[in-house]
Amino acid sequence: MVIRTPLLLSLLVTLAALVHAIPTLRRRDADIESLYGITALRRDHSGKRGDNKQKYFHESTFHPHYDGRFADKVLSYDDRRANLVVMMKTYLSAMHEIGTETWIMHGSLLGWWWNRKIMPWDSDVDVQVSEAGMDFLAAYHNMTIHHYQLPGEAKGRDYMLEINPHYVNGSTADKLNVIDARWIDTHTGLFIDITALRRDKEAEAKGMKGVMMCKDKHRYEEAQIFPLRDSFFEGIPVKIPYAYAELLEEEYGTKALTRVNFEKHHFDEEKMEWIPLK
Repeated sequence: MVIRTPLLLSLLVTLAALVHAIPTLRRRDADIESLYGITALRRDHSGKRGDNKQKYFHESTFHPHYDGRFADKVLSYDDRRANLVVMMKTYLSAMHEIGTETWIMHGSLLGWWWNRKIMPWDSDVDVQVSEAGMDFLAAYHNMTIHHYQLPGEAKGRDYMLEINPHYVNGSTADKLNVIDARWIDTHTGLFIDITALRRDKEAEAKGMKGVMMCKDKHRYEEAQIFPLRDSFFEGIPVKIPYAYAELLEEEYGTKALTRVNFEKHHFDEEKMEWIPLK
């Protein structure tokens, strides 16, 4: 027999409330001063001073796909590509260890379509998680630093998972905060954009069922995303949406799946690689 005292009952109620509570994130712009010891910079190269005060993530002043708290210049073509590949591998490893399901989308999914790799002209990576997954990351892993030993680097590399506190506002009207979280390379300033996939409440109110959306105004049928498929990306296991071809055609058009010349590159079907045009 289990005897529950009033104090124990009170504790159980409190714990249950904590487990089911929606996480509330305090607005916490991680300025460069608070990141000393993590960033090698002493001057902020982000656009924070010029951005709207309601915008959380501040991209660098020299390139929109670098975090100016960790970088003051763009990388070379080869260095950028190599670092993006490593960053993708560390992100997927971290999400696996944390227990949060994630999948690639947008330009990264298009790269997967062609040769299961990041396209060489891309300067970022796009992934999604469920809204419940974002809740979990926000509650337990916001602003965490993840250290990985990398080949050729004696000290390894640190990556920061940062959640935008505005993610709890699922409205597309919040145009300044369409990115819900980022996985940031604290050495190069490169990052992975993470968006939360949510139920489209406006569509549901109109009687449409199974419609999903992200704050960046992308909308999907639930059956286009789930069940997720297992595949490989940059040589490692990854999840992709179920109706990947349909999604890519909707976003980029049918020619994007067949055009072999793009962004000053040619796709070599024998090598299965995008080759820069001279």
